[in-house]
Amino acid sequence: MKKFMVAVVLAFFLMASTSVWAAKPYKIGALFSITGPTSFIGEPERNTLVMLVDEINKAGGINGHPVKLVVYDTEGEETNTVKKVTKLIVQDKVLAIIGPSRTGTTLAVIPFVERYKVPLISCAAGIKIVEPVKPWVFKTAQSDRLAVKKIYEYCQANGLKKVAIITVSNGFGQSGREELKSLAKNYGIEIVADELYGPKDSDMTPQLTRIRAKNPDAVICWGTNPGPAIVAKNMKQLGMKQQLFMSHGVASKKFIELAGDAAEGIILPAGKILVADQLPDDDPQKKLLLDYIAKYKARFGKEPSAFGGHAYDAFLLLKAALEKAGADRAKIREALENTRGIVGIHGVFNMSLTDHNGLDEKTAFVLIRIQNGDWQLMK
Repeated sequence: MKKFMVAVVLAFFLMASTSVWAAKPYKIGALFSITGPTSFIGEPERNTLVMLVDEINKAGGINGHPVKLVVYDTEGEETNTVKKVTKLIVQDKVLAIIGPSRTGTTLAVIPFVERYKVPLISCAAGIKIVEPVKPWVFKTAQSDRLAVKKIYEYCQANGLKKVAIITVSNGFGQSGREELKSLAKNYGIEIVADELYGPKDSDMTPQLTRIRAKNPDAVICWGTNPGPAIVAKNMKQLGMKQQLFMSHGVASKKFIELAGDAAEGIILPAGKILVADQLPDDDPQKKLLLDYIAKYKARFGKEPSAFGGHAYDAFLLLKAALEKAGADRAKIREALENTRGIVGIHGVFNMSLTDHNGLDEKTAFVLIRIQNGDWQLMK
């Protein structure tokens, strides 16, 4: 009888220890620009998500369910992204999708996730992703509106009243350009030049020559690599001494590498991850940031970028939603919309019926100056 009871107890514990893997997986999809011109964005996003999923599965999954991750490379291209999102929804039948990496690719897939009613947490910045609010679409990247406010606050405080803007002619650049133009008057700023460049342009000297003729107090460039690095180099070659601002679209060491010594002195709004070790100890995000940096570096041999943090936050939000909602897309969507007080890499998230980004300018951005080839937190 004793042997029988021991066998029963052992069987119970064995069943309990393997129950995680007996449960049906929570399948989530991801769309990142892992290769192509914007691979510097998508690669750290993919790496971060893989790391977090491995970590959660080793800890027993979510609600006893292992997480199955399906990742597709969009190559940063809209048509390819649409094909991949359709595959995730129709063939893979994922519960939710994280990504895409870019504003343009995100805007391209929104009609599909809305039609099929699949929660999407984008890692891109464009304000149009969540404004107007779309029921099934959320995002973790700080909105370009908050970034523009951060730059304009600095300009206002330092007497920079005449500003020239040069923006890339894609979804991210167009969104930033609209915010730069619409918010200028609120800060007493006059836009004296408004120039565009193509994503594949290799020389912005003509646009910058026209800007120089307007004699602005500052120049604001809005884009992602490699264009902004070319703008920085061309300005130096033309002997332009105006303060150059960049958007958060260059918030990775790749920009400093591409721009070289032309990056020196540039100011940009960015997430706190770039200067985590410079934050005060009472900052609510500091511990999470340092922990993420250490884990990423240990696994991949290099520090994560701000872009990896977008994927981190997306998984953090989705994990919390899955814990509440289980394998029900509609309930996941509802849980995401009711996110409150989640401390992430890029701020404290408080979603609502009218706000599917959930970040405010107090926690989302700090101003950073590039000094001696590295990031320096501006006080």
